[in-house]
Amino acid sequence: MISNKPFHIAIDGPVAAGKGTVSKLVAQRLGFLYVDTGAMYRMAAYLALQNDIALTDEQEIVKLIKTAKIEMRTPLTGETVVNNNKNTVNEQDGRLITVLLNGEDVSWEIRTPEISQGASKVSVLPEVRKILVEKQQIIAQGQDVVMEGRDITYRVLPEADLKIFLTAEISARAERRLLQSQLKGIDLNLPEVMAEIKERDERDMGRSADPLKIVPGAWVLDTTKLAIEEVVEKIVKKVVQMKTQAK
Repeated sequence: MISNKPFHIAIDGPVAAGKGTVSKLVAQRLGFLYVDTGAMYRMAAYLALQNDIALTDEQEIVKLIKTAKIEMRTPLTGETVVNNNKNTVNEQDGRLITVLLNGEDVSWEIRTPEISQGASKVSVLPEVRKILVEKQQIIAQGQDVVMEGRDITYRVLPEADLKIFLTAEISARAERRLLQSQLKGIDLNLPEVMAEIKERDERDMGRSADPLKIVPGAWVLDTTKLAIEEVVEKIVKKVVQMKTQAK
């Protein structure tokens, strides 16, 4: 008998390991929903900064999250999309996912270095993590998903069919992040990016609430010397094998 149970792929890993791009492409190949949980923490930081709330003020940030309408979707095709009745946006602009805050497209606003650092800071707040984990679990209910972040394999989707820890050497991650920044017109240099990534790694692995870690049984996939398509192919092949064996 073929099971109708949704297939969940949970991907964890450090910053700039390629989780977003790989997850998006895997989801496209398999026809799954791609969920960027990191975008939710970026949204939390964005909300706090937009409302002049300290990134350490846990209760106020939780209130903002509860009252805000946060949506994520696959970027729409077509030349333009109406954005909160204010203007039009071409969603086929290189983004991996479209993020809406109260109906307004903030997909690129939450990708700045300032928001990136802010997301890392609010992500250590237990109550913020709790409410966002609940939202992430609701998204995954009843559908095939590729969900990526830093606590997906053991906190958000502990029963995921396939658990992956996607990683790479820090030098490779720094070079990738620098290239991403340059393509966005952000002026950074390699030493700055390297220092930022090291700081982010220490914070992610050292936090008391849901630290970044490799869970037993997770497939550790090092992308240092692999092209994106090679990584995607490995994961897709693995999923196809698993689904075939389950029939």
